[in-house]
Amino acid sequence: MRHQLFLFDLDDTLLDFRASEQLSFVRTLSALGYGDAIEPVFQDYQAINVGLWRSFELGLVDKDFLKVERFRQTFAMHGLALDPIAASRLYLDALPETVVLVEGALDVCATLSQHGEIGIVTNGVEHIQQRRIASSGLGAFLSFVATSEACGHAKPDVRIFDYAAGMARAFVPESTIIVGDRLDADILGANRFGIDSCWFNPGRAPNGSEARPTFEVARLHDLVPALAQ
Repeated sequence: MRHQLFLFDLDDTLLDFRASEQLSFVRTLSALGYGDAIEPVFQDYQAINVGLWRSFELGLVDKDFLKVERFRQTFAMHGLALDPIAASRLYLDALPETVVLVEGALDVCATLSQHGEIGIVTNGVEHIQQRRIASSGLGAFLSFVATSEACGHAKPDVRIFDYAAGMARAFVPESTIIVGDRLDADILGANRFGIDSCWFNPGRAPNGSEARPTFEVARLHDLVPALAQ
């Protein structure tokens, strides 16, 4: 296998963040005493959260603001007299306890760890991502975890890729690849950094962006055969 350093995005690549997010959100609102229909509130929260993360990646907001603001805007939209600070704390406490693995994640990491080194590159919150990895069982196969919070820069900024490369035992651009679900963060960042990439695209969405993945797979189980070619 040509690649020796395997970088993975975490959320919606190895961990099913959408499933974990919904479980954590339901647990949070229940703890705050909200007993009405949660689904419409959750849908608006998701849209607000995505927008704020995009702003974070552009350097327009910081992570501490984001963590509370997404709840403040959601509660204001629905006229809920709930505390966004308490909601943020409860939600972040719940995330490591609601981990859901993407199908094939453990098998793929176990296999690739026999061929080289595996690291995580994530825009998530440092201590939350570390706890979620520990809960998932993935930690046994990982050499390092590079987070935007520790680095100070978020994907697709090449500085977080450079930060991750510095954490690896050995970094050779030609034998390094990142696997991720987001064209605008993982794949575009890899293009700019000069390494190979694999777009994890389970929904088989069309690529209308400027990002150009080296490989594309719809299932994690297809990754090892694709890289072995």
